[in-house]
Amino acid sequence: MKEHNLLLGITGGIAAYKAPTLIRLFQQRNIRVKVVATENALKFVTPLTLEAITGFPVYDRMFEKQENNYQHIELSQWADALVVAPATANTIAKFATGVADDLLSTLYVAIKCPVVVAPAMNDSMLTDHTVGKNLNILRAEGASVVRPGTGYLACGTVGPGRMAEPEEIVERTMMYFSEISALGGKRVLVTAGATREYIDPVRFITNRSSGKMGYAVAEAFLKYGAAVTLVTGATSLYPPPGAEVVGITSAEDMYREVTAVSADQDIIVKAAAVADYTPADVSEQKLKKAEGGLTLNLKRTRDILGTLGKNKPESQILIGFSAETQNHIRNSVKKLKKKNLDMIVLNDVAACDSGFEVDTNRVMFIRKKTENDVSETGREYVKDVDGLHVAIDATPLMSKHAIAEKLVGKVIEMIERNNREK
Repeated sequence: MKEHNLLLGITGGIAAYKAPTLIRLFQQRNIRVKVVATENALKFVTPLTLEAITGFPVYDRMFEKQENNYQHIELSQWADALVVAPATANTIAKFATGVADDLLSTLYVAIKCPVVVAPAMNDSMLTDHTVGKNLNILRAEGASVVRPGTGYLACGTVGPGRMAEPEEIVERTMMYFSEISALGGKRVLVTAGATREYIDPVRFITNRSSGKMGYAVAEAFLKYGAAVTLVTGATSLYPPPGAEVVGITSAEDMYREVTAVSADQDIIVKAAAVADYTPADVSEQKLKKAEGGLTLNLKRTRDILGTLGKNKPESQILIGFSAETQNHIRNSVKKLKKKNLDMIVLNDVAACDSGFEVDTNRVMFIRKKTENDVSETGREYVKDVDGLHVAIDATPLMSKHAIAEKLVGKVIEMIERNNREK
């Protein structure tokens, strides 16, 4: 079994006494564990105990003279997952609002790997609307929240708020490690952003794509161990660390860069908003104003997704995005079938809170339904669209990072489904 690296964040709750048990359970699964503790956590469990069990020093301060002053960066790069157990209301609030005033909260801001949070607190605190709102923010950002149990609490009452049992926390975390193993070494090509089709040296035709969805997809695949190439149009975003980035300008640039490497990819996700038309004639000089109107002669750009589908290797997974304002499902299924896709992600770009230029999205994951496959998600429903049976999984409004996490989960389901059919 492959050995993985895990950071265990411990905060100041009575359930911190379960940390040694949690560490041992992870070690039995071949997981290396380093502890990041808050100041109050070490009042419940001693550093000596944690160091003796893990074999590593306990990290509890931002700046140590004998250590690298950028521990939050080094630790975030070392980890395959972060588990915070117990997670107090205070720490959950810091995570949700971006407060970074100690090593653990700073680490949460910096880290890119999967995060599992196990809340533990008094039942009155757990049911407070502010705590619930903060937990929903963490879920929307892609964190996995392990529901607390009901039982005797430290305050002497009986109710919800007891930290989930260590075995449950370990099982939830191991789901991420199995996903890391499923994508480890896989070559993934992601396209993102908008293309620019120049009319003259200063003017161009483009669209509203910000690149946020494609960048989130690239980051999610990196999180699960894939080798990612990001082919990106113009955007103000910083590319996720670890991705091989190829910048392009026009649809023709993207066609050339994508098709040059497509045959070597295990997975391709076409999230870019590529222009369908480009000026037939580009002026070498800036066009000057003249009386009357201006007519542009446009020609079709080359169909990147269609070319990929036509030449797709049998084992490759090809996913497209469909930006629609009407006849959403029918148009998307037509594209799924025509371009030989394994899945298409339907985007309603007419909504003001999803689609282009915003941080949130609501989508439908649509794939061809076969007779023998079984839905892994429990959310899919089957629909007959123009004679093709498709499985549809519609999401509520979520952050684009959470949508990207779900997309990666869908890809892992496809890989597992394909392996079963071999």
